[in-house]
This record gives sequence, structure tokens and C-alpha cells, in this order.
Amino acid sequence: MTAPVASAGMLIRRPVGEVFEAFADPAITSRFWFTRSSGRLEPGARVRWEWEMYGVGTDVTVKAIEPGRRILIDWDTADTPTEVEWLFEARGDAAFVAVENRGFDDSPAGVTRALDSSGGFNLVMAAAKFWLEHGIDPRIIEDAHPAGRRPEWKGRA
Repeated sequence: MTAPVASAGMLIRRPVGEVFEAFADPAITSRFWFTRSSGRLEPGARVRWEWEMYGVGTDVTVKAIEPGRRILIDWDTADTPTEVEWLFEARGDAAFVAVENRGFDDSPAGVTRALDSSGGFNLVMAAAKFWLEHGIDPRIIEDAHPAGRRPEWKGRA
């Protein structure tokens, strides 16, 4: 069996440099995805992202940054690390953002994690589009699980 890979993509009608910054700069990213970060995504950085509404977070290690083009990280580094890569492609005055999360094992639990990640990254892309194009926080991430913490996140912080 081939290991599962989670992927998502979205055309965001803003210049590619601005879209890249939205994912690298936590002051912007926290407007549409996580609620808090310990720092900016820069080469070699180790940061912590938190979703305070769920009481969870993840440790992130930046593996590569190519400004305006690519971000490569490992996340869940304390638990079950996987690799996440964002690719940014200029399309006129817009940017196409593709994200891939890989490194899941091919067990049923690994497949479940990959499917959950794929759905989550699709929500992140939609939220980024709303924020960057219209300045609207659609509260997609917060409202995806309005009752609070998801069952599989118990014990993770």
C-alpha cells in the first residue's frame, strides 16, 4: 500500500508575495488559521502554533523557505511528525497555493490522519482566500468544531 498524502490548493486573488507572507508571518496567519504562534517561519526556526479555542497546539520546525515560492516544515514534531509543503505560483495578479502534507504511515490510523489533514487544509485555504481577498474572517477554523476540542486531540497540547 502506498502511504497516504493530504493535499489542497486554492487560487487567491492577491499578489504571490502577499500570499506567501500571509503563511510566513504569524501576525497575518493568526487572522485565518491558528490563534497564536511563537514566531515567524524562517529557515531553521522552531515555533509553536496554538489553536486556543481547542486547547491544542503543535511544534513546527522550518526546513526550507524560498520567499514567494515555497515553505517546507515538519509539524507535530513531539508526537507523530509529518512534513508540510506549500508551493506558491504567480498567476497574473493572483497566486495559486498548493499544500501537501506527507509522511503518514499506511495504517488505518495513518489514513484517517491524512484524510483529516486534507479536509483541514482545504478549510485553511478557503479561510486564507476570504481573509486576503476580502478582509473577512469567516471563522471557518473555529466553527469547524463548535463544541470544542475534537476527540482525537485529547491529551495533545
